[in-house]
Amino acid sequence: RHGVVKNEDTFKTSPFHFDLWFYFTLQNWVLDFGRPIAMIILPLEWFPLNKPSAGDYFHMAYNVITPFLLLKLIERSPKTLPRSMVYVSIIMFVMGASIHLVGDSVNHRLIFSGYQHHLSVRENPIIKNLKPETLIDSFELLYYYDEYLGHSMWYIPFFLILFIYFTGCFTPVEEESRMPVAALLLMGPSSLYYWYLVTEGQIFILYIFTFFAMMALVMHQKRKGLVLDSNGLFLFYSFIITLVLIAVWVVWLWNDKILRKKYPGVIYIPEPWAFYTLHMNNLHAAKESL
Repeated sequence: RHGVVKNEDTFKTSPFHFDLWFYFTLQNWVLDFGRPIAMIILPLEWFPLNKPSAGDYFHMAYNVITPFLLLKLIERSPKTLPRSMVYVSIIMFVMGASIHLVGDSVNHRLIFSGYQHHLSVRENPIIKNLKPETLIDSFELLYYYDEYLGHSMWYIPFFLILFIYFTGCFTPVEEESRMPVAALLLMGPSSLYYWYLVTEGQIFILYIFTFFAMMALVMHQKRKGLVLDSNGLFLFYSFIITLVLIAVWVVWLWNDKILRKKYPGVIYIPEPWAFYTLHMNNLHAAKESL
């Protein structure tokens, strides 16, 4: 029966999944973080604005490879996990990532036309002068699908699957609660990617609730005499380092008045691409004018 922890699973442990975590980190950096970079640096003649960009093909590959890796990760759990919830989460993940693919593709292509990510849709010079004005509503709808609906359907299942896997990462053997050198080497790139995911995806609330749930589970299991195994420690410490990186990012940009205007809420966490279009683009333009 799915979702039932078998007695024989109770004391099973698993070694550190270096291969899965390595592939996971590599494809996250290349196919997710690297897709807008590939779109910008590759010659525009190769990928006309009315055709999919290199980043879109990266995104398509991400939408196929990531669910596969998440399923393989669940399969390696030493405990029997709720498979039905996992499968539904994977389906929602693919739907959300696909919605995001379309919206993100158009939004990033707009950069070549002068779109500025640090401004809202209606404040962008290339948008606010559109005629008829109902076209602006269409661009706001596109932004909603990209930044809100797509992100929600993409990231909620993603973090849910990670947490479901985390619930099976406990062992009664103290000697197995340590990380190998390979895990320590992967922790930096993994944490940095989660920082990008949380800041660019604007999902701090989702991330922090997942982290708090992980902390609560660790304390609850500790009272039972159970400790995290190497995979659980890798995931837990990666989330801790991510929180530190987010704090440094916020402190660094705390007094940026323009970004403050775009992110006026109580939780102020600017997007890296908004920072890029605001500051780095200006820097590049200044260099080119010299």
